[in-house]
Amino acid sequence: MKVRWTGGVRRLAMAALVAAVLVPGAAHAQGKITGKVALSGAAPAAAKLKMDADPVCAAAHPDGAAAEDVVVGSGGGVQNVFVYLKEGVKGTFPAKTDPAVIDQKGCLYGPRVVGLQVGQPLKFTNSDQTLHNVHGMPKVNAPWNFAMPKFVKQKENKDLTKPEVMIHVKCDVHPWMSGYVGVLEHPFFAVTDKDGNFTIEGVPPGEYTVEVWQEKLGAQTAKVKVDAGAAAKQDFTFKPS
Repeated sequence: MKVRWTGGVRRLAMAALVAAVLVPGAAHAQGKITGKVALSGAAPAAAKLKMDADPVCAAAHPDGAAAEDVVVGSGGGVQNVFVYLKEGVKGTFPAKTDPAVIDQKGCLYGPRVVGLQVGQPLKFTNSDQTLHNVHGMPKVNAPWNFAMPKFVKQKENKDLTKPEVMIHVKCDVHPWMSGYVGVLEHPFFAVTDKDGNFTIEGVPPGEYTVEVWQEKLGAQTAKVKVDAGAAAKQDFTFKPS
């Protein structure tokens, strides 16, 4: 039987073919990975931070401030855990042009943990009316160390050219200030929220190794399969150190 193509049908067929070839994910819908990172048992007591050496820092926390190395929310969820696809990612991904931003506010880093792609700028801002000194201590990338007096409100580091998990950042003026940066060749990463939840969006179908990293509790990995257009779920549980 001979199929007769009308003009409208032909145009629709061609549009579908072009979309499948040119639009990423049109032929195979991308999925995502969701989950929660939790702590089993009682959370360790947070140490009190001594900020009296800098009156500006002390004034920002009239009721005192606690260390943020392990922050546990509702249901035992752990905040500030870096979650990323460690193995299984294929292809190349252009770096985002917008910088990842860490603010210095109340003499603390916010957010404490960030992720970015190789070649993406990392910006530090200063919301405090005091001097900070931003000291990055990578083992693979080039280290950095620069002062940010109260009148210097932002600086960028554009030299993170290699993947590295994780880079420790500290302030040489205020020894309690600590943060961490994860640098990856791809955009498939997340940082857990206040309740320990995370979502990695836009993941192509495939099998991956997912790693979660926490500065005090260590790291864990799991194998995760992502189906086209579906959400894969993977939870992690740490024991108190």
